[in-house]
Amino acid sequence: MQDSAFLIGPLGSLDLAALVLLVLCWLGIGWITEHPPKSRPSVGVLMEGYRREWMRQLVTRQPRIFDAGMMDGLRQSTTFFASTALIAIGGGLALIGNPERLNTLASDLDLETGTTLLWEARVLAAVLFGANAFLKFVWSHRLFGYAAITMASVPNEIDDPLAYPRAAQAAQININAAKSFNRGLRSVYFALATLAWLAGPWALIGATVFTTAMLWRREFASVARKALLENPPH
Repeated sequence: MQDSAFLIGPLGSLDLAALVLLVLCWLGIGWITEHPPKSRPSVGVLMEGYRREWMRQLVTRQPRIFDAGMMDGLRQSTTFFASTALIAIGGGLALIGNPERLNTLASDLDLETGTTLLWEARVLAAVLFGANAFLKFVWSHRLFGYAAITMASVPNEIDDPLAYPRAAQAAQININAAKSFNRGLRSVYFALATLAWLAGPWALIGATVFTTAMLWRREFASVARKALLENPPH
């Protein structure tokens, strides 16, 4: 039953606390990942150096078929995740539009009772994270396209004064595209965590803490990070 001491719409005080924790953890892990201490860079920040080095190597690499293939693969990844997010959004909206199915789902899973509006609010939260992910993936796809065009404009002659400046421009656009892609992935992770809310606010709190810890470990204590630190680009 809902906490009768404090209610906003269909949400009780514990639901609100769990929702606030979810949003704060989502924003917090995003901030610390993109703005880590200089003494402990995240995987995302380390990859920025590798992306700049990639563009520097592009200047002297002939032919540039490998680089074109890499960009095509990155754009395909964004397309896949954007399509998946869009399907998930459609499924969530369809579920919200059929309140009887929500009640049946709660009954079948033996979840705590609540109003239809409460169930809709819980599903809507996951849908909003999915919508944010979709927008980030679409923008990432667009930026990778800009990066590909900028890469194509890098002169073939190493002595050309525009060679390395253009490569640096391509690197920066590539980095921005990767940031948008990573933001989309974080939204997907937290959208999945939000689904735990269907089992109640305590389940959402647990899923939020687990998801945040997992993302922190992957960025700051993973095997991949250790490998990236061995011979970082200068």
